[in-house]
Amino acid sequence: MTDLHGFEIVKKQEIPEINSQSTLYRHIKTGAEVLSIENEDENKVFGVSFTTPPEDSTGLPHIMEHSVLCGSRKYPVKEPFIELAKTSQSTFLNAMTFSDKTMYPVASQNTQDFYNLLDVYMDSVFYPNITPETLMQEGWHYELENDDDEMVFKGVVFNEMKGAYSSPEGVLGRYTEQALMPETIYGNDSGGDPEVIPDLTYDQFKKFHETYYHPSNAKVFFYGDDDPGERLRLMDEYFKDFDKQDIDNTIATQERFDEPVRTVVGYDAGDNEDAKGMMTVSWLLDDPFDVENMFALEVLEHVLLGTPASPLRKALLESGLGENVIGGGLDTQIRQMTFSTGMKGIEVDTADRVETLIIETLKSLAENGIDPATVEASMNTVEFSLREANTGRFPRGLFMFINACSTWNFGGDPIAPIAFEAPLNALKERIAGGEKVFEGLIEKYMVGNKHRSTVLLKPDSTVREQQEAREKDRLGQARDAMSEEEIKKVVKQTVELKEHQETPDSPDALATVPTLTINDLDAEIKQIAQVEETLHGTKVLFHDQPTNGIAYVDVGFNLFAVPQAFVPYIPLFSRALLEMGTETEDYVKLSQRIGQKTGGISSSSFHSQLRNTDGTVSHLFLRGKATMEQADDLLAIIDDILKTTNFDNQDRFKQIVLRRKASLESGLVPGGTGFVVNRLNAQFKLSSWISEQTGGVSQIFFLRELINQIENDWASVMETLVSMRDHLLNRQTMLVNVTLEDANWQILKPRVAAFIESLPANGVTSLNTWVPDMAPTNEGLSIPAQVNYVGLGTDLFKLGYDRKGSTAVILNLIRTTWLWEMVRVQGGAYGGFATYDGGSGMFSFLSYRDPNLLGTLENYHKTVDFLRSLTMSQDEINRAIVGTIGNMDTYQLPDAKGFSAMARHLVGYNDEQRQQMRDQVFGTTLEDFKAFADLLEKVNEQGTVVVMGSKDALEDANEKRGGDFLKITKVQ
Repeated sequence: MTDLHGFEIVKKQEIPEINSQSTLYRHIKTGAEVLSIENEDENKVFGVSFTTPPEDSTGLPHIMEHSVLCGSRKYPVKEPFIELAKTSQSTFLNAMTFSDKTMYPVASQNTQDFYNLLDVYMDSVFYPNITPETLMQEGWHYELENDDDEMVFKGVVFNEMKGAYSSPEGVLGRYTEQALMPETIYGNDSGGDPEVIPDLTYDQFKKFHETYYHPSNAKVFFYGDDDPGERLRLMDEYFKDFDKQDIDNTIATQERFDEPVRTVVGYDAGDNEDAKGMMTVSWLLDDPFDVENMFALEVLEHVLLGTPASPLRKALLESGLGENVIGGGLDTQIRQMTFSTGMKGIEVDTADRVETLIIETLKSLAENGIDPATVEASMNTVEFSLREANTGRFPRGLFMFINACSTWNFGGDPIAPIAFEAPLNALKERIAGGEKVFEGLIEKYMVGNKHRSTVLLKPDSTVREQQEAREKDRLGQARDAMSEEEIKKVVKQTVELKEHQETPDSPDALATVPTLTINDLDAEIKQIAQVEETLHGTKVLFHDQPTNGIAYVDVGFNLFAVPQAFVPYIPLFSRALLEMGTETEDYVKLSQRIGQKTGGISSSSFHSQLRNTDGTVSHLFLRGKATMEQADDLLAIIDDILKTTNFDNQDRFKQIVLRRKASLESGLVPGGTGFVVNRLNAQFKLSSWISEQTGGVSQIFFLRELINQIENDWASVMETLVSMRDHLLNRQTMLVNVTLEDANWQILKPRVAAFIESLPANGVTSLNTWVPDMAPTNEGLSIPAQVNYVGLGTDLFKLGYDRKGSTAVILNLIRTTWLWEMVRVQGGAYGGFATYDGGSGMFSFLSYRDPNLLGTLENYHKTVDFLRSLTMSQDEINRAIVGTIGNMDTYQLPDAKGFSAMARHLVGYNDEQRQQMRDQVFGTTLEDFKAFADLLEKVNEQGTVVVMGSKDALEDANEKRGGDFLKITKVQ
């Protein structure tokens, strides 16, 4: 590359551990920095990050993140972000507000689409149309439709953060960071405190963008196989119109405490008399610039907390003082790193004992040493994870961008956190030389560090009442201070904002948003190689994939081998296999062995309706991964787990149940939509009923009862676990799924065969029939929250629906137009969705962090009119098709491809059917949209409603719709 397009090279570095060449550039005219990572990964990533220090808790950085994606100079549509979501082939498309920075990353496998995404994002961040209406919509505004109506606050971020502040663990995380660094920007909430958000003015809003959204404050990241020269050319096109500015983006550090501090805060526990407390103990560490030190701290985090057998986690869990370990662990993404741990489900008066236990455990480890086997296991686990680079559904480049910013954002070297080989080897050498590395870190950063904070959250049934009273009082004072003319102005603004939201973008404006054409898409599905055979009575599926010598082995058990009464035990049984130890190893030794000898073993369940019958598939999987050198160890460990797990440990199993209960209860507010759709679908389909029994509200109720049974009738509980193993461990009803290169599979195959042969074949191949009681019922799930999660759905097959590929196109349009406008933009909810499962036929409308209930249901019902009045040109239909194909062609790493192919095999969804559905997507017509409206009319008439929200909201809905509209069930 000879033409640097106005950039100078700051640093070049080969990074062989990730097969990449990295170059850090600086734009000469503006000072903007670009980190360019070149490699063969087709899943290209672009991102731009700005240092955005919050001056208060109005949520200004967060609101700005939303707002810049609401139209720009080149793309004068109201929501270019959502237009991209409709039509792009993106594998990632989002924006993220951190405590001190805001990031705008995108990813795509298609080069032209990648450049399209880049252009829209760059124009959005540098030239947004951030009008007063934008702040009103995305941040906050007074809403008053008529002079004599009650005035309320509305706004997308306002309601999003009301939802966030309804999560006790989320509140604890905010107070923990603020307590450690009260004199810095981290003492503020960049996301926004709902009680402070209405302090934000438009002048502040505008000035913030002018100050921080400038190339001189920009850090740009590229990753993947696109042309590195084109990267610079494109950036210079944006940067060249700016001049360098001296932007004060320095993040001040916190002065060290002389003594530890303590904070006690109440949280909204609703009317739950059994609600308990939660707490964290946290330390302020050093800056992140010493990458070797940061890397060592990351390994220490795993040593202390990474598994249930880790010494600090183990001490807390076995103390009986709480239900689960919480806290953020190590945070490397802020100016001074922090370490935090704690417990939830504690009695408030035992908080001192928890704090003492944490500190004394750390002192003991520093003085007496850490078990070398634990250190070895953590080192192997962390190294395996680094070399595997398995980032799941997120692009690898995105994680590298975030890692780079851990130093880059504060003026450090962005390449250092990505190039892990040198710090890894240095750490290995120190350990091999006998240095007590981790004991030293504990002594320095925890035992001998007085900059410590303890934050206790205690249940308080009056919190929400007080919050609502303060909000009502503030609104009342604001209205009382308004003149008659000012009140009319608020009404006028409310009407005008609604008119703006309801006015569609012009065809000319929409045409500015770049999109691929139908001709740019692959007409054929992407097939995944699969070989099926039987080894010693067990079905074995093999997928030839480039895994770099890592064997991914999934061992599956048909859950219909167990009686229906055992269903709620499934997630507990799967955890017990990995967390209770065996006849020869306690769970600590087993955990160490897994960490030392493999890349990890986990458990998961898969439940789905069969594709072409009324049948159901339900499997439990043990999922292991290892290098070829470790493959024998992996199979031997799985063999021991399956045959010799020691279930006779009452206290240990009770810990597993308490952790499971605490985890599900913590997920109610942030994951309310998932609980609602589970509960809704469970009324219609067996597979969904299993999912709800094992992971939904029913599972929470079961766990609460099981705790008493463990204490009073342990023998029957243990008998159930042993019986489950006896029923499941039968190679004649098992499945093994392997993802690996073919050459290595030929080496591994005889070992897998020997493993299978050693398992019992009890001759019982008949399976149980499960017949749950499923009756559609409108239900309200009561939790302490300031927002709702509203669901409406039913089984489309029972309404006469015939499975069609066009449904995916229709739902993509409904989500990104009608629901986006009515539920999010106008309704103020954080999200609105329409989901459909092609296997089961289940359809659902859903909302997320929603201030409304009946109004949202009304909008669901009006979807029929939206579709019937729809007019679309063929070009508009094609754009919808492009976005739908993008959703179908998700990027997958090799192990995910192997598991997906197996899942399709289990449900009977073959490549011929997949191609047929794809052809139908391409063949979608306007008539398909109209026909789907008729189907949704039946959903309106016969659909079932499930809502999760506050008791007051549910009772109000019953009062307005009839006392028995919702059957109210108290969840928390």
